[in-house]
Amino acid sequence: MTYQYPDAVLMIFCKAPIPGQVKTRLIPELTAEQAAELHIELSTKTLQRAIQSNLCPVQLWCAPTTDHDFFTASKAAYPLALKQQQGADLGERMHHAFCSALATYSRALLMGCDCPSLTGQDLEQALTALNQENEIVIAPAEDGGYVMIGLNRPHPELFDNMPWGTAQVLAQTRNRIERYKLPHHELSEQWDLDTPKDLERYREAIALNLSSS
Repeated sequence: MTYQYPDAVLMIFCKAPIPGQVKTRLIPELTAEQAAELHIELSTKTLQRAIQSNLCPVQLWCAPTTDHDFFTASKAAYPLALKQQQGADLGERMHHAFCSALATYSRALLMGCDCPSLTGQDLEQALTALNQENEIVIAPAEDGGYVMIGLNRPHPELFDNMPWGTAQVLAQTRNRIERYKLPHHELSEQWDLDTPKDLERYREAIALNLSSS
């Protein structure tokens, strides 16, 4: 396959869609089974968005292992490689993934599966920014975190001792970028789907797209 950015890689972090272990903040608004189905829907859309423009190779970083049926079915359906997340917390897992990817590729993007607002154009903009002497690219989220980060060399200082899952992640990441004087670029703000209010927004966006198509 011919890629627009063959020296880059897009890493997608994804949990196995096990009821009761994914999208738990949507329970009891949804049942555990419905939350898992939503996770599958969001993850599938993320994979489709990732491969549709042939921007760069795609890796699906799986947790807890790569052998869940959803992961093996995704590998059969899309041109991607399966990798297993490794580390005691999210920061360790992200840093490990970047070290692995940047041993082979010049640039790497990492994103999750729960950001419906992130587009293929955003991915291309991020790859372009990393090709313009920016060491870091980041897509901030409305909730105080970020939905995607890209690097062209490992930066363990961005992932160590970070209050993951809180509204302080983005601010602390920005502070560390400034402290180490790292050239960086920020994309437009995004929103991810974590809460019942986010779910309502997601459903409204789908309905709007259907009515306008």
